[in-house]
Amino acid sequence: MVIDVTDLEFAWRPDAPTVLSIDSFQVASGECLFIKGPSGSGKSTLLSLLSGVTTAAVGSVRVMGQELGQLGSVQRDHFRADHIGYIFQMFNLIPYLSVVDNVILPCRFSSHRRSKALTRSGALEAEARRLLQHLDMDHPDLHRRAVTTLSVGQQQRVAAARALMGSPELLIADEPTSSLDADRRESFIRLLFDECRGVGATLIFVSHDASLEHMFDHTIDLSEINRATCKLEEG
Repeated sequence: MVIDVTDLEFAWRPDAPTVLSIDSFQVASGECLFIKGPSGSGKSTLLSLLSGVTTAAVGSVRVMGQELGQLGSVQRDHFRADHIGYIFQMFNLIPYLSVVDNVILPCRFSSHRRSKALTRSGALEAEARRLLQHLDMDHPDLHRRAVTTLSVGQQQRVAAARALMGSPELLIADEPTSSLDADRRESFIRLLFDECRGVGATLIFVSHDASLEHMFDHTIDLSEINRATCKLEEG
């Protein structure tokens, strides 16, 4: 299992309501998983725990066999940089960097991903361009432009290429298609599938848009496995 969560209980403060209460949650290697749920159901909190940004006081969160709660904050940062690619809802691109330099960025923080990128293409820029081409950004004149000059759809592809740079074993996408129309959403997701399957990566895709779930191997409704949601709704 790439992800194994057991007996998880999480609240943002000791005196705050429980946000997540999950008995068991597993994701197999190479799976493309769709997690759905309305706003406020705990989707982003779960992703924060799976990526090691936060840790739970109760329960176990294991990613690639590593118990994240046993790592210090710096160790979790290194683990995330080495093994997890993250596509943010608002993309979080660096505005003063070019498209290619944004894509290369993960390799500045992880020698592990840098080594894999170099093995695949021989040079970091060549691997960045390969990913951009696979994600339908095959216009060389775009690669040197500042990301602020790109359309929303183009920025989305740059964010995806950055997350995929260096072939991380786990790719997490947090509502990355919320600003796109239906045709562009499906096209983007299929491009993600192709790249993930090419390197054997596991994809966790989170969205409130249930119309996308038919494209995925497996779907989980977070409200059905998160007992805290039920308690809050009943209260």
